[in-house]
Amino acid sequence: MATLKINGAPREVDASPDMPLLWALRDVAGLVGTKYGCGVGLCGACTVHVNGKAERSCMLTVGDVAEAEITTIEGLHPTGDHRVQAAWRELNVPQCGFCQAGQIMTASALLAENPKPSDEEILEAMAGNVCRCGCYQRITAAVRLASTGS
Repeated sequence: MATLKINGAPREVDASPDMPLLWALRDVAGLVGTKYGCGVGLCGACTVHVNGKAERSCMLTVGDVAEAEITTIEGLHPTGDHRVQAAWRELNVPQCGFCQAGQIMTASALLAENPKPSDEEILEAMAGNVCRCGCYQRITAAVRLASTGS
């Protein structure tokens, strides 16, 4: 049994310290917004915030994050109205939608650190997230829109 601080609240999870955080979130805590993509940290579908930084949950264990603040897509905003989420809806970013939680978590971490990134900085930050549908132009436009606050 472990206690993790997930989305601002302590949560008991029946998980060993070596269980990947992704599985603790999805299978134990029931937070299924974080997706399994590749399992080796290359696609970004499983991105969550750990102490405010975008991290691949498939590459971290429960033991790695025992003292950390973990935020999943479900905890980004209580009603789903974070400025990145709003920009995603406004620009109709997703096609299939599978990668979008990881994309949104990466984008929101970028904007928390750099509220007005250049296009080059957006492309660099988002480069590690794969969109199999190829929605990269809409993703970049949504990050840009979220950064302007309009």
